[in-house]
Formats: sequence, C-alpha cells, structure tokens
Amino acid sequence: MLKVCKKTIALIIVLLLFTSIAATAFADIKPGDQFVTFGSDLTKGQRTQLMDEFGIRDTRNIHIVEVTNQEEYKYLGHILPKSVIGTKAISSSLITFQEKGKGLNIKTNNITWVTNSMYKNALITAGITDASITVSAPYPVSGTAALTGIMKAFEVATGKPISDNVKKIANEEMVQTGQIGDKIGDKEKAVELMKRLKEQLSKQSSKLSDEQLRNLIENTAKDLGITLTPDEINSLVSLLRKLQNANIDWDKVRKGLDNFNTTFKNFVNNNPESKSLLWDIFTFFKSIIDKILNMLK
Repeated sequence: MLKVCKKTIALIIVLLLFTSIAATAFADIKPGDQFVTFGSDLTKGQRTQLMDEFGIRDTRNIHIVEVTNQEEYKYLGHILPKSVIGTKAISSSLITFQEKGKGLNIKTNNITWVTNSMYKNALITAGITDASITVSAPYPVSGTAALTGIMKAFEVATGKPISDNVKKIANEEMVQTGQIGDKIGDKEKAVELMKRLKEQLSKQSSKLSDEQLRNLIENTAKDLGITLTPDEINSLVSLLRKLQNANIDWDKVRKGLDNFNTTFKNFVNNNPESKSLLWDIFTFFKSIIDKILNMLK
C-alpha cells in the first residue's frame, strides 16, 4: 500500500513539474518577440532580400519557421486549383508579438491575391491575435502559403497546436472570400460579408440549421448589396456549418472581430438611390406624426 502511495506521489510530482515547464515555455513569448516564416522554395539570396525588407540585421534572437508547398496543398488542395497554389512555397512573413488586446495589424508587399483583411479575418478564425504581421515575397505571388506559415509559427511560439480541421476552415474561408470578392469586384465587401456572418454565429447559443444558415447568408448579403449565386450560397452554408462544428473559441473570435474594422464603406453611402429612398420613407412618416400632433393641439 505504501509503495502504491509513493508511486502516486511521484507521478503527481512529475506532472506538476511538466506543467510548470510548459507554463514557463509559454510565458517566454513576450511582446516584441519575432518569428519569421519562410516559403521553403526561396533561394538564399531571396531570404536575404526579405530579411533586409523586414529590417532584420541580427538573426540570433529570431525564430525561423518554414512552410512547404506540400503543406499548402494539405490545406488548400481541396479548394484551389493548382494554377493558383503553384508548385513553390514563396510567400513569407515577419510576426512581431504585441501586448494582449492589441489585436492584429497586417501589412503586405508583392501579394497579389490575398488582401490584408482576408489574412486578418482568417487568422481570427484560427484564434490568432495580438501581433503585427508583414507578409511579403521577393516578387509578386498569390500569397496562399503565408497563412499556413503564420499559423505554424503561432503553434511553435505558444506551444498550442491548431487543429488541422481549423486550419483547413481558415484557409477555406480565405479562399471563398477571395472568390466572392473577385466576382463582385470588391474583396473588402466580401471580407465584410464573412465578418458579419461570423459575428452572427458567435452570438448563437445553439447550432443553426442549414435553412437558418441559408437565410442568414441571404439576408446579410442583401444588406451589403451583394448578389450571390445558388452555388455560392451553398458553399457558404457548407463553410458556416464547418465553423459551427469545429472546436473554435467563439468568445475569442468575437473579441477579435470587435477589434477588426474593414475599410468597407456602408452600402447606403455608396448607393445614393438607397439614401434617397430612406429619406422619402422618413419624410412620409414624419408628415403623419406632424398631422397627429396638430390634431392633438
């Protein structure tokens, strides 16, 4: 009996020590710490070029993470054609950790398809926040490799893995946003659509049915003046269903979205005819109220 107790106590001590070590490793990441993610197909000269662009002269305190083209295909191969993903991982990033509550600040250079807001929205879905991130490449590229690299760097930095399922969903969200943005000619409006849909999901106490998701998508798109095809609506229903079923910290996502203001301008401000209609409605009801008030005098 005594031997069993000793073994139990020893096991508890080992677990406590392990927990302490893990906590220390996490605490080591502090504001100002930097990680660089490199596309693995960069040449030595291109890496030097990007380090110069990132303003890094001393690499001794810089953590470097690589992302391969194979990893791109793992998370994007089911939703993007090969012509978009390409055969090389080139896009890279500099990540500088910030104080808690600072949110995400994204800048890009030589990235032709993924916008700053698209990166930010997808990273919020993955639970990533409080960092200043510069995404770049030595020449113009789509930028699809960078999202995988950034998520990988955060896993290394925090010691907290992001599930493959959530990584795939974040990448799918980025792709669907870009595709809708390409079709309507306004990626920022497409980002706003996705942002509002996620805001609504984060407020739900229970999972919505496919029909409820469809209504949510159609009403949100209508509010933004976006016309979606049946196929696009079906794709968004599928994405939102995946978001609902994934192990996502919705409180964290909601906080991230609260700190995320897109540059999309209100639909009414961009459509004078809508503003005119609203003014006519306001004037009509005002005249009725005035008449009632006059009758009561």
